[in-house]
Amino acid sequence: MLKNLPSLLTPDALHALASMGHGDDLAIVDANFPAARVAQLSGARLVQLAGANAPEALRAVLQVLPLDDFVPEAAWTMQVVGDPAAVPEAVAEFHRLLQDAGEKAPVPLERFAFYERARSAFAIVRTGERRTYGNILLRKGVIG
Repeated sequence: MLKNLPSLLTPDALHALASMGHGDDLAIVDANFPAARVAQLSGARLVQLAGANAPEALRAVLQVLPLDDFVPEAAWTMQVVGDPAAVPEAVAEFHRLLQDAGEKAPVPLERFAFYERARSAFAIVRTGERRTYGNILLRKGVIG
């Protein structure tokens, strides 16, 4: 047993996060995202957190993972197809969680640009999130 770690983070998730280096990306994705295929094609580690929604996973990850503050953007979400100005409920929660953690707001990416960036992620955390557009990418920073 370890102290002060979010109970939501499984040993698999903790190992993936601890194995990441500065500048590596992490994808936290919803249940509709083609996580297994993207991980298989890209060689990314696939971590299952089926019992959590995407904001719960983000909250837990933000407790242990520093975001990159050497770059202008360290978090990205997927734009709504056909309505890029829309802010889905899960994305609004991402905004609040990042703000509460003292991080910058995520930058929206067009759907296929999001998939392309996810293909270069070190790890993909598939959640049980059933709401659409419950996807976020994070770039790992350093602990100062």
